[in-house]
Amino acid sequence: MSEITYVRGDATAPSVKGVKLIAHVCNDIGGWGKGFVLALSRRWPEPEAAYRAWHRDRAHNDFGLGATQFVQVEKYVWVANLIGQRGIRTGSKGVPVRYEAIDTGLAHLATKAAELDASVHMPRIGCGLAGGNWSRVEPLIMRRLVERGVAVTVYDHGE
Repeated sequence: MSEITYVRGDATAPSVKGVKLIAHVCNDIGGWGKGFVLALSRRWPEPEAAYRAWHRDRAHNDFGLGATQFVQVEKYVWVANLIGQRGIRTGSKGVPVRYEAIDTGLAHLATKAAELDASVHMPRIGCGLAGGNWSRVEPLIMRRLVERGVAVTVYDHGE
């Protein structure tokens, strides 16, 4: 069975051939301004603009935990804005990450990856500012993507 490939580097610059889907976790309150999204915004303005418009018009669309928005940023590169965290602060209900929402979003990602015949590239989603544990996220990625034949590369940012 396939495995996740782990590399040091920048998830916004995958160096493989073919169509690439860059996945990351967003919050459900419209905030975009810390963590991996900054690297995305430095490279392309479209994911942030699409996310903000999606949030602004949420009364009329599927914006919410588990939803995933796909934004094409180059001919062979797409960004997946996956809503996988409730709010942005750790509080009485614990850390912001929502594993069920990430799981649902990964299912959407698997469908899109199959449709585009794309590989998936991501940082350790849900484990930075969202406060999640990789030991809980990794099995979701294995089940939703890797076991379905989707090539997944996880990037640990090099110093």
